[in-house]
Amino acid sequence: MKNLTLRQLRYVEALVRHSHFGRAADACAISQPALSMQIKELEEGLGLALFERGARQIRLTSFGTEFATRARDILRAVEALGDLAQAWQDQLVGPLRIGVIPTVAPYLLPTLIGNLARSHEGLDIHVRETVTPRLIQELIDGRLDTAIVALPVSEPSFNEVALFTESFVLVRPSEEEGKPVPNREMLSEMRLLLLEEGHCFRDQALAFCNVPSLRTRELLDGSSLSTLVQMVGAGIGVTLIPEMAVPMETRSAQVSIARFADPQPSRTIGMIWRKTSPLVKQLLEISKVVRDAADLLRGRCGQQLPDFQHAPAAVHRSP
Repeated sequence: MKNLTLRQLRYVEALVRHSHFGRAADACAISQPALSMQIKELEEGLGLALFERGARQIRLTSFGTEFATRARDILRAVEALGDLAQAWQDQLVGPLRIGVIPTVAPYLLPTLIGNLARSHEGLDIHVRETVTPRLIQELIDGRLDTAIVALPVSEPSFNEVALFTESFVLVRPSEEEGKPVPNREMLSEMRLLLLEEGHCFRDQALAFCNVPSLRTRELLDGSSLSTLVQMVGAGIGVTLIPEMAVPMETRSAQVSIARFADPQPSRTIGMIWRKTSPLVKQLLEISKVVRDAADLLRGRCGQQLPDFQHAPAAVHRSP
């Protein structure tokens, strides 16, 4: 086929990702009829169907599956050319696609985006907030340049740079203020509120509380830390949240905050990116801005947000 275009490949990728013409069209910022016509023209030019269209869903044909895989490889290569050109510039400019986990994004991003806008005026920042497994996959696929996550992710194709470490605190109803803080054995028997499955913070909390796997079905799940804290304020149970979330999530809830005895549960937040990325130098520069934003956040929060413990700044290559 002589007239195959990158735009058509991007339309195919969007349709594969969303499995719906309307949502794919929205993602590509075109009308649904225009997207349908482009896909139809592509199929006619190829002489083979890419998609099997049903009443309620669409799916790739066998040929479409192979075509979509190769199209994705081509689009990654094109993105890499853009990254290469950007890496050759003295200053980091143009689009930067950053992924952030939900238990960090609402607290760090307002300060971070402001700092990046001042330090890198030519930077066009695109933020993607979702859970770690999706960020990892999108980073592998080339849809993200970097991600801010809890370390380690242990993905062989990534570099990891640690930024800061923060502890988890106990959130319980306000009437329990001043009572002894339960240890992990006691917590495992309490009504524990946790984020729904897919969030790495859920796994970290479960590991600290030493909850038997059979009991996880009995726990109450929430979609956000804000929901969990409000549920605690309503007297439904107790929960754990990272220190970074304390000022924002507890300001309008009838709850009390308590620290655990040492060794306190904690997590290390860092940045990850592909080892093959030509933007390594620039991403290391960005990681310093992220660290500074975390420090500034700590200063604004005062005594509500205990000091972060800085993790080593060196890049750690996954084995």
